[in-house]
Amino acid sequence: MSEPNLPTQQRRIGLTGGIATGKTTVSDYLAKKYQFPVLDADVYARLAVEKGSPVWQALVERYGNQILWENGTLHRKKLGEIIFADERERRWVEAQIHPYVRSRFVQELSHQVNSVVLVVPLLFEANFTDLATEIWVISCTHDQQIQRLMQRDGLSQEAATSRVSAQMPLSEKKARADVVLENSDTEETLWQQVDRAVERCL
Repeated sequence: MSEPNLPTQQRRIGLTGGIATGKTTVSDYLAKKYQFPVLDADVYARLAVEKGSPVWQALVERYGNQILWENGTLHRKKLGEIIFADERERRWVEAQIHPYVRSRFVQELSHQVNSVVLVVPLLFEANFTDLATEIWVISCTHDQQIQRLMQRDGLSQEAATSRVSAQMPLSEKKARADVVLENSDTEETLWQQVDRAVERCL
């Protein structure tokens, strides 16, 4: 089935970066200050693996009940332990989820007219760049990324490092960005960068 055509004059900000670099922080700011609708790939990914869904069934067939809670819902931490230890498994899981996520983005974008923010951690890796009219990459230092991830998700340094290493290097993402937001300093410094990026195309 072909995808519907998206509005040609629509400003679609593809917001990405590494894990724990500040994507939610920036998207919340854009929603609050500029009232931009925010479409979040992580939300769609969670919907893709809801109990009983085709993707959920495929995951259970491959990994068994070890990845489920007692009530049958997906145990995301257990699945994460598997896929971050084996790149082939991670790619297989992503191949199950990404088509659903993309279809939801296209569906939602077809109903939007004005500026919209697409929060997509794997924007480049999943080949979703064509959905955006401009790409913003949020960056910070490697050490900050590890520390923030450990604090946010309660991970060991080894586990946090493996998750960061599983993604495309930030340097490569920054090289492909239209806008780079450095989130290594204060929030005020970050907001100033965001404001400049918004206003340059208003």
